[in-house]
Amino acid sequence: MYALILCGRRSIELQKWGNLSVSVKLFQNVFSAFSNSYSSASVTPRDVRKGKNFTVSYLVESLGLASKIAESISRKVSFEDKANPDSVLNLFKSYGFTESQIGDIITDYPLLLIEDAEKSLAPKLQSLQSRGASSSELTEIVSKVPKMLGMKEDKTISVYYDFVREIIKADKSSKFETLCHSSLPQGSAIENKIRNVLVLRELGVPQKLLFSMLISNFRTVCGKAKFEDTIKKVVGMGFDPTSLRFVQALNVVYQMSDETMQEKVSVYKGLGFDVGEVWEMFRKYPPCIGFSEKKILSSVETYLELGFTRDEVTMMVKRFPSCIGLSAETVKRKTEFLVKQMDWSLKDVASHPQVFSYSMEKRIVPRCNVIKALMSKGLLGSKLPSMSPVLSRTDQTFLNKYVLKHDKELVPELMAVFTRVRHGF
Repeated sequence: MYALILCGRRSIELQKWGNLSVSVKLFQNVFSAFSNSYSSASVTPRDVRKGKNFTVSYLVESLGLASKIAESISRKVSFEDKANPDSVLNLFKSYGFTESQIGDIITDYPLLLIEDAEKSLAPKLQSLQSRGASSSELTEIVSKVPKMLGMKEDKTISVYYDFVREIIKADKSSKFETLCHSSLPQGSAIENKIRNVLVLRELGVPQKLLFSMLISNFRTVCGKAKFEDTIKKVVGMGFDPTSLRFVQALNVVYQMSDETMQEKVSVYKGLGFDVGEVWEMFRKYPPCIGFSEKKILSSVETYLELGFTRDEVTMMVKRFPSCIGLSAETVKRKTEFLVKQMDWSLKDVASHPQVFSYSMEKRIVPRCNVIKALMSKGLLGSKLPSMSPVLSRTDQTFLNKYVLKHDKELVPELMAVFTRVRHGF
């Protein structure tokens, strides 16, 4: 099968995309599906705010996490005292996990912080350690796949642990090793999933994506015949197996019937796109065709209401297909800031649609504040700089061009302007 797939990747041309299927579900489901089995007790809004504030402070002080990462984690899990999270962290330390590994574990799967360290986590770690792995192997494997500790079935945890261990060991060898699992019941869900993940590994899908699919409940890797057919289609499209887009396309193609796919293509055709353009958009951002007709039309309407012309909307979607999936609130907020507060034109925004993916707090506002400060001092002349050079460059390039080249007396002031919003001041 592997040889057929690898050969098909080179021989099937892009023109054959017309008979493929696509999915409503976004790739993010791969990473979040597993956590849906957990629930939290009902709390009041005041309790939520108190818990979130304490959680952020705890994560920053105890794990050294950046405040933004801590805030993101606090939206998934929160607590009001340190007793339980301390017991979890101390347990990991007792097994030899480094501070860096513990930080990675909590960032990847923060729900572990509210697990019972003694009754839930300790027995699982003891069981895994008893399988003969060294301390360094145990900490490496769990650090790469921490969601494993959230599983309830000890047998499932052990099977996945052994499998991940084999992949890590094989990937470290100088010669590529073909792995197989024959100890599992033929046709079982776990057997199907492991077999399919092995196929993806041989195609070059990296560990991080493999392991995320392995421990998810997403149907794409749980079947057999349909999975094989989907793989042949996706590799035939020319997607790079080492990229996130490959896995996105795999999940998308797996889900829809050909008829549903044609209906979605027709929606875009009705907005002025031709079939070739639709598939090029799919190539850039596979989930775009999976959006519902209502979502697609609503997104277009949002841009039109803000004053963009239909041609500009079409251009934005072609260049940056993910902009069709953004919330109306996000689009309005960023457009109004750039146009009303910075005085860039709608045409400027349309020419650089990637701006909708930039963080307001981390990139847009801090950089724009620096530009406004420089203009108020007459250091940029009377003409506003072009949007793309200001927002698309790396932080260091931006600082070199607009901050660090000025007099030593001015640099601290500009740096304060730049960091104020980014650090939440």
